[in-house]
Amino acid sequence: MSLAIQSPKCLFALVVATLALGCEEEAAKKPTPAPSASVAAVAPPPAATSAEPPPKPKPREDCPEGSSGMGTLAEPCLGSGASRMMELKYTGKTTDEGPKFSVTNKSKKPILFGSVAAYFYDKAGKQLEVTAAGKPRPMQLCSGNIFAGVVKPDEKIFMFFSCVKKAHVPEATVTIEGEVRTVGFADEAGSKNEFYWSNPELVPDARPKGGIKSKSKK
Repeated sequence: MSLAIQSPKCLFALVVATLALGCEEEAAKKPTPAPSASVAAVAPPPAATSAEPPPKPKPREDCPEGSSGMGTLAEPCLGSGASRMMELKYTGKTTDEGPKFSVTNKSKKPILFGSVAAYFYDKAGKQLEVTAAGKPRPMQLCSGNIFAGVVKPDEKIFMFFSCVKKAHVPEATVTIEGEVRTVGFADEAGSKNEFYWSNPELVPDARPKGGIKSKSKK
């Protein structure tokens, strides 16, 4: 075959090869497409949870006899009826400092904290209202470390309470009575309250003279 006849065929083949090479280079330059945004993300596995709830706090085992509870001020060892940890009596004397009381620790532990209620009665034994800050109330209340220190078991002390003043005593008062609703038992050092006991039944709003009587001597 002559050279003149072969040249056009060779030229055509060369053009086709050149075009094919150009297409391959364009394909190599195109970036790889990003993954479709519509693909859902894989959710992380759920966090492991404890199979059992934490144990509930247990009531104190050393609450005074006849009471039970956590022993905190909010949830004290709870007594009822005529149960008392302290005996509070009016001495019959009222000075400029206020009524004077005797306080006796009837429990087996030293007491540092006390919540005290003082009631006032007229000659007929009728309960009188106390006026404080312009508002009438059935009794006068005190609370805190109000015994000027620790009161030991069976110890009797005499004192005035700063929150039961002479001005709190109604004019027609003949008899004053008191109850210690809540006590705080002191720690070994006597510097803080270790746990608490309370009997709310001792201090109702309407309290007859004499209060709840103990059935047996403690």
